[in-house]
Amino acid sequence: MFVGGTPKIRGLLSAATCFCLLTLAAGPIAAQQVQGVAAATDNLEKTASSSKQPAASSKPASERSEIEQMSATVKQLQDRISELEAKLARLESAAAQPAKAQVLAASIPGATVSTPAATAATAVAQASDEKKDDKKQEEEKENAGILSFFRGTEISGLVDGYFGYNFNHPSGDAQLRNFDTKHDQFALNLLKLTLEKKPDPDSRLGYRMDLAYGPAMEIVHASEPGGQGIFRNIEQAYVSYLAPVGKGLQFDFGKFVTPFGAEVIETKDNWNYSRSLLFALAIPYYHAGLRASYTFNDKFSMNAMVVNGWNNVVDNNHGKSFHIQAVIKPNAKWTITQNYMGGPEQPNNDHDWRHLWDTTVAYNVTPAVSLMANYDYGMDRVAGARVHWTGIAGYLRYQANKWLALSPRFEWYNDADGFTTGTPQTVKEFTMTSEQKIKGALLTRFEYRHDFSDRPFFIRQPFDPLVRAQSTLTMGISYAFSSKGEH
Repeated sequence: MFVGGTPKIRGLLSAATCFCLLTLAAGPIAAQQVQGVAAATDNLEKTASSSKQPAASSKPASERSEIEQMSATVKQLQDRISELEAKLARLESAAAQPAKAQVLAASIPGATVSTPAATAATAVAQASDEKKDDKKQEEEKENAGILSFFRGTEISGLVDGYFGYNFNHPSGDAQLRNFDTKHDQFALNLLKLTLEKKPDPDSRLGYRMDLAYGPAMEIVHASEPGGQGIFRNIEQAYVSYLAPVGKGLQFDFGKFVTPFGAEVIETKDNWNYSRSLLFALAIPYYHAGLRASYTFNDKFSMNAMVVNGWNNVVDNNHGKSFHIQAVIKPNAKWTITQNYMGGPEQPNNDHDWRHLWDTTVAYNVTPAVSLMANYDYGMDRVAGARVHWTGIAGYLRYQANKWLALSPRFEWYNDADGFTTGTPQTVKEFTMTSEQKIKGALLTRFEYRHDFSDRPFFIRQPFDPLVRAQSTLTMGISYAFSSKGEH
């Protein structure tokens, strides 16, 4: 009878096992069914035990062994079911806690609940936000670098042109003139773009680059030993360092315009449209080398240079030229500037030195009236012979109102050896300039100028004899701009 029931017992055990696994998969809802499976298994064990006793004496040993194995299997199932019931109880308890917390949070205004899923979602969101913040910070750093460049760098420029008329009607350019040389035509003088960062105690490195185009640059670089093609469109290019010495010792290395004279290349910074004889003949335009400057106080400053020489980025000999400058301002009305430079300037000649002394004195009589004087004396040795040149210029500027200024100029220049003009002569010139400020940095200048020599020097018309004088009329216009405001 028991032998025929053995498959039943095995079937019941298999069914109980499958039922237990389904119960676990079903989750908390089937928890009560697990208990039913446990009870059924207990009854099954009792039945097996009751059938086992009478059969012990009548059944073979193999069957008894099989029954014992089955009983052990049932015992293992019971232990497994007990273990699963404990695990299920823990899961139910964990599931009940968020619900209680939500009920508690609902009763407390402003309270929030943190669940494992919510915590994970929050962590993911935080990681995403951190990535966005890192990317944003990188973008801000890049933008900060660009903005810092433009905040620290001043970008400025100049457009300058004119219409000139020469009463001598020369076939070529006007003589003894710089820049305003054309006759009876509109002409471009200079286009210029400047990038400059001045060094200061917070940022000790600086630089400046002046890119320039126009006939003015061809005149300035006419004698450059390195050729015009490389350097004529670079008016200035140097780097600066403000050393932490006293109030700041500044070093500049590169190419820079000369500190000599009362006038500069840019028209807008002069009182007249045309350049003086001293600017055109007596002094250099630019230098290349090392420059140092120091301001002791608001009344005194100094400047010194070691350079290749006059108007040469590429040196024409193996010697160097030395320069020193002192600027004295006794009070708000007076400014006195003294320059000296000496060094070999002749090609392939390191022994014969050229010397230049330059003095400029400016005096503000009233807010509307200013006076200025410039004196130059130069000497050199050419082929063993001493040559020299000297001159003086006087200026007056009267600011009639905000938009109108009048500026006469008179100068005397002696080129006794013909070293700078090609003819031994004394030249004088008188200029009268009317300046009108149209709007902002847009300026116009109307100018009459008369040059006259003690020798026949000026070309009148083709095939005409030379004459002693030259008269011109000029209408100039210039516009300057800057990223930091109008110039």
